[in-house]
Amino acid sequence: MDIKLITTKTEEQIHKLARLAYEIWNEYYIRLLSQQQIDYMLDRFQSVQAITEQLKQGYHYFFIQQERNIVGYAAVKQEGESLFLSKLYIKKEARGQGFGKAALQLITKMAAERQLCKIWLTVNRHNASSIAMYERIGFDIVNEQVADIGNGYVMDDYIMELTIS
Repeated sequence: MDIKLITTKTEEQIHKLARLAYEIWNEYYIRLLSQQQIDYMLDRFQSVQAITEQLKQGYHYFFIQQERNIVGYAAVKQEGESLFLSKLYIKKEARGQGFGKAALQLITKMAAERQLCKIWLTVNRHNASSIAMYERIGFDIVNEQVADIGNGYVMDDYIMELTIS
């Protein structure tokens, strides 16, 4: 599959990415979270202001693009000898077509080029389809965490890791 990771840098791109996050989160997460928690998390983690601040903190955001179509987005941050996969989201009409796997292959290549030893991520414990995709690619569940994100909400997640050879 021929996809590209397009680095998000400009204010216009950040606004476009925040709109994409709003679209994906409101369609996908409504089966896992309340609308109030989705709204809270979008504002806290995926708003223009939040993305701009994360970029200043060393996160790298990418549009996942096939030909001229944006099919999703991803974000990573290097932490020591590992790469934290903070975000990987695919639009509804593009799911199940291998875009997540292809994006992960590019991210794994990026980590290998940086000579990092692993990629790690957090995933909602009830998000069975994403967990299954990560496991097919070679990620293992290594821990569980419940993180208080404020406003009475928690993220109830597995921590998954992929060793880079």
